[in-house]
Amino acid sequence: MKDVNELVRTVFSGLFPLVIEDVTDEGERIAVRAQTPQEAAVCPVCGASSERVHSYQVRRVADVPVDGRRVVVHVKVRRLVCPTRGCRQTFREQMPGLLERYQRRTTRLTRQIKAVVKELAGRAGSRLLAILAADLSRHTAVRVLLRISLPTGRTPRVIGVDDFALRRRHRYATVVIDAETHQRIDVLPDRTADTLEAWLRERPGIEIVCRDGSATYAEAIRRALPDAVQVADRWHLWHNLCEASLREVKAHSTCWAAVLEAPLYNGPRAQTTLERWHQVHGLLEKGVGLLECARRLQLALNTVKRYARADRPERMLLVPKYRASLVDPYREHLRRRRTEDPAVPVSHLFEEIKALGFTGCLNLLHKYINQGRADADRSHISPRRLARMILTRPDNLKPEHRDVLTRITGSCPEMTQLAAGVRDFAALLTPCAENTERLSRWIDQVRAADLPHLHAFTRGLDRDHNAVNAALTLPYSNGPTEGVNTKTKRIARQIHGRAGFTLLRHRILLG
Repeated sequence: MKDVNELVRTVFSGLFPLVIEDVTDEGERIAVRAQTPQEAAVCPVCGASSERVHSYQVRRVADVPVDGRRVVVHVKVRRLVCPTRGCRQTFREQMPGLLERYQRRTTRLTRQIKAVVKELAGRAGSRLLAILAADLSRHTAVRVLLRISLPTGRTPRVIGVDDFALRRRHRYATVVIDAETHQRIDVLPDRTADTLEAWLRERPGIEIVCRDGSATYAEAIRRALPDAVQVADRWHLWHNLCEASLREVKAHSTCWAAVLEAPLYNGPRAQTTLERWHQVHGLLEKGVGLLECARRLQLALNTVKRYARADRPERMLLVPKYRASLVDPYREHLRRRRTEDPAVPVSHLFEEIKALGFTGCLNLLHKYINQGRADADRSHISPRRLARMILTRPDNLKPEHRDVLTRITGSCPEMTQLAAGVRDFAALLTPCAENTERLSRWIDQVRAADLPHLHAFTRGLDRDHNAVNAALTLPYSNGPTEGVNTKTKRIARQIHGRAGFTLLRHRILLG
């Protein structure tokens, strides 16, 4: 019997300091009968101690499962008489840390349920808890989640601010984190300047704010914390440079396409492009503004700007945007067969490469041949792929890619200047105090070159000059905030858009 008592105390050690009287196996559940120790209890109002029993009551609470079965604890608690005259007449004794007031679950079971719903919330949390023999409805799971207290801490010195979509292109919210500890601080219901400004004014101890290129956030920070240092996100700076470099590579397609013997668009589309270039520049030479050009030619303003930026019509001719195809491994076989017999039917070629392992369809082969890709001397290289070679760290390039890159950068002076400019700016992304002067020299060098798309990039740097300098000299970045946004997308997918902002905010801050 002693061993049995020790086993009971071991299995139900979490029910200490209750006195366990009996454990009954009821099939699908285990019933535990216990009572509180016969000790003095303290009145919750006046604090007087009392041992005078008025009556007994039985509380029925759930405990953590045992052996995959539910555990129900029947606790016999006392209602005591308060000895203080004028205070409440009776009070029921409580068991802090074991049984909370008005709860029908033990504290340790509630702690386990909170750990599940914190990760899975409503329906998913309810399904998992049912497997763990702790049945809970999805509505109760959400209520338990919302009762979890949010972390509260001191006002951080460095924060990160970024927006995320509640409903893409319609509603957005703002997340704020501690940029040093990466702890989530708050989630704001929108991304307006007034909301962020009001939040910042309540926390004057903030000294540094990391953000992206948003002018709205920049204005809010200037109004609320004029002495705070704004730090632009280095990833966005590099991303913007990548986009500008890609446009430059496309604009110089005629240069590097001739070196690589890559085909250019040659047909009605190319003729229309050239005609539009002459129309736009003809109007510009007459003193017509860009907006009036767009109205007369019935083109979008950004399209007119793109044509106006090209100083020669050939710069508007692009290499076709062909993707990698299943036919590419068999291109040499197709070239040889079409050279030997120009009249060979496509169906015969299809059967031949199919015997060699081709898994595509006949229509794919027809399209490949009609585009002229089977007759080219070498496989097609897209502008995006060439731009990626320029933007890749030289040590990470394959030997064949280095050879291609050397030929590309030597195709024209502009491509040489583009490659040099990209390498020099990449070196600036390692923060140090000298980067402020280096950035100024880099901007002057780029503006001296014939690289109009990079000129637009430098104008963006000038508009946010102080924040860019801070990004290149200080170690702080908005990367942790972007990471929180990535996890927020996972949370939003889990709740399938059914949860309101309150629940979503709660899960983000508990993450």
